[in-house]
Amino acid sequence: MGDDTATLSQPKSDKPNSETTIAVDLPERRYDIVIGEDLLATAGERLAAALPRARYAVVSDSNVAALHLAPLKASLERQGSFLGSAVVAPGEATKCFPVLAKLCETLLDLGVERGDCVIAFGGGVVGDLGGFAASILRRGVRVVQMPTTLLAQVDSAIGGKTGIDTKQGKNLIGTFHQPSLVLADVAVLSTLSEREFRAGYAEVAKYGLLGDEPFFAWLEQNWGDVFSGHDGKRRHAVETSARAKAEVVVADEREESGRRALLNLGHTFGHALEAFAGYSDRLLHGEAIAIGMRLAFTYSVEHGLCPPEDAVRVEKHFAAVGLPTEIAAIPGDKPTTGELLRLMAQDKKVKGGKLALVLARGIGQAFVEDDVAMDRLTEFLKKECAGR
Repeated sequence: MGDDTATLSQPKSDKPNSETTIAVDLPERRYDIVIGEDLLATAGERLAAALPRARYAVVSDSNVAALHLAPLKASLERQGSFLGSAVVAPGEATKCFPVLAKLCETLLDLGVERGDCVIAFGGGVVGDLGGFAASILRRGVRVVQMPTTLLAQVDSAIGGKTGIDTKQGKNLIGTFHQPSLVLADVAVLSTLSEREFRAGYAEVAKYGLLGDEPFFAWLEQNWGDVFSGHDGKRRHAVETSARAKAEVVVADEREESGRRALLNLGHTFGHALEAFAGYSDRLLHGEAIAIGMRLAFTYSVEHGLCPPEDAVRVEKHFAAVGLPTEIAAIPGDKPTTGELLRLMAQDKKVKGGKLALVLARGIGQAFVEDDVAMDRLTEFLKKECAGR
């Protein structure tokens, strides 16, 4: 991920309620990622300082709104900047054209003007949907990302990708729309279900697997404390992941050089599995990505690219934390090889009809293979769909 990423793998001794600010210095814009505890109560003051005179409409889902909207609303009302809220249903199925259209109309009804701002307050679904709505509302208003899930805090809230799903695949309709600020309150992670937290952890592990082997080794030793929140290690995992994501975004904002594509380790396989499962609770995003990353490492081993012991480490670690690693782990019907290949062909990384995969030469050594041999991939998926 960069020459200094190894130094990120040592836990910090943070004082309670301290904050970490990570700057995302893009060529034509700059914004901060603020990570800390109990940020909701002071969000209004922070936003007033960062975006003077802006008013705010909050987009959230019903689960997050019930748990956390009240303190955010109160903080914004103290500043006289709260326009209202739009609450959508939770779940990946919400990321669709009909909900997007209704959301945009609701935001207009709330009185959002060009100088105002949308707050995407929730997990990856709300961040993608709310960010997309902001990017097209009145030809573009500002957005603040306030992620409430582990997955969103370490990945989807950072970097400006927004979008919705279609029957052809995940996130195929969307925009790049960088936030003006990211506020990640790690205290709210304690309200996640164990399954949701575990699914988000797959994206944390991804940063070690694609570019920071020392961080992955640290996770192998400390994942239990990351899950429990003991001794500041959850906070450290969030900070390390967010810093790694920001570094890649600054280097390749729109996936033009190929470096940002490394963040898609496991995603070409995983998105196809999500689409097959109907973007439902049968298979959460992080669960699909865990299977996808294991597939990427196994494929790399089978083609002489990666040491077998590294693939074993990946599979062993995911199994230890309770993440699925096999296509057979998907509840209900299982995909055929043909179905997976068809869905993978819709991936955003397909260029000129050629499929690209993020593969690995070892843990921390991901790379992009731009022209995957389809006969090899077909044979590989036949074995995986048959249960290896």
